[in-house]
Amino acid sequence: MGYASAWRALLVIVQVIDIDGVQTFKTEGDAPVAGWVSILTVYGNNGKQYMFYFCSFQSIKDVAAYSLFPAGVDCLPPTPYIRPMKFPDPLIRGRLIRRYKRFLADVELEDGPKAGEVVTAHCANPGSMLSVNEPGSEVWLSQARNPERKLKFTWELIRVGSSLVGINTQLPNAIVAEAVEAGMFPELGGYPSLRREVKYGENSRIDLLLEKDGPGEGDKCYVEVKNVTMKRYLAKDAPAEFPDAVTARGTKHLVELATMVGLGHRAVMFYLVQRQDAKSFAIAADIDPVYAKGLAAARKAGVEVLCYGCKLSKSEIRIDSLLPLAF
Repeated sequence: MGYASAWRALLVIVQVIDIDGVQTFKTEGDAPVAGWVSILTVYGNNGKQYMFYFCSFQSIKDVAAYSLFPAGVDCLPPTPYIRPMKFPDPLIRGRLIRRYKRFLADVELEDGPKAGEVVTAHCANPGSMLSVNEPGSEVWLSQARNPERKLKFTWELIRVGSSLVGINTQLPNAIVAEAVEAGMFPELGGYPSLRREVKYGENSRIDLLLEKDGPGEGDKCYVEVKNVTMKRYLAKDAPAEFPDAVTARGTKHLVELATMVGLGHRAVMFYLVQRQDAKSFAIAADIDPVYAKGLAAARKAGVEVLCYGCKLSKSEIRIDSLLPLAF
């Protein structure tokens, strides 16, 4: 059953009677039905976003006649509600003075007892950070719990226009791994085993290795995760883009993913857009034409491409929706 036939058979819920646990709710023209309810976000093929409840019922025949989509509108694969990655401690607001030497940023603190003090924070992002490193921007830092750490702060978020952007490239692997283990990506389901940073290819490590029958056994799915922060144009329909600088390492990863497909495995290039103002995703071929050609070749070889967006706040990062590919 394709996505259209499977997901169009969802109910229009007009009344939720019990919000906690097993729920009872009324639907158009039906008596109350018991079932579990999860919130879903779905993009239609008309580019619009739909929010609705996905319900588990004892009998699907009672719901097959209902559809949430207008006539002629199909849907892209849905994204279930995913528990967020929460920052362990409250973030500290500041104002970016400059980012330099790739991994350093000077920030004037605006919160707490050290307000007005200028600190040097760790910038966990090796890219150019094009579009997300404007001096004077509002930023948020986490504070190290280890008193022996040389740099006491890490730069986590920046505000660009009306959107928060997560610039810490050390987080996406953990965010995606947790979501996979929770069964939140239908495209990556059915793999009981997940291992991180497993050696493969020519002196490389895969971000996530999914396996059907336990470590080292059965069908494998190699998943490479890339953090996406760049959006060069603030228009609503402008895509998020990757890469923000030439990435020979990224191109190498594409070749190795294609090699895994050639050996009979699945391989997935997973882009996580850590900003909430992007409605689609594109490759910045003008910045790195070699990477763009490498991705096209990898897709032709059978490498799959997934891109999900995020919702961000000063307390958490939550995977939101599957983003359409604009290439």
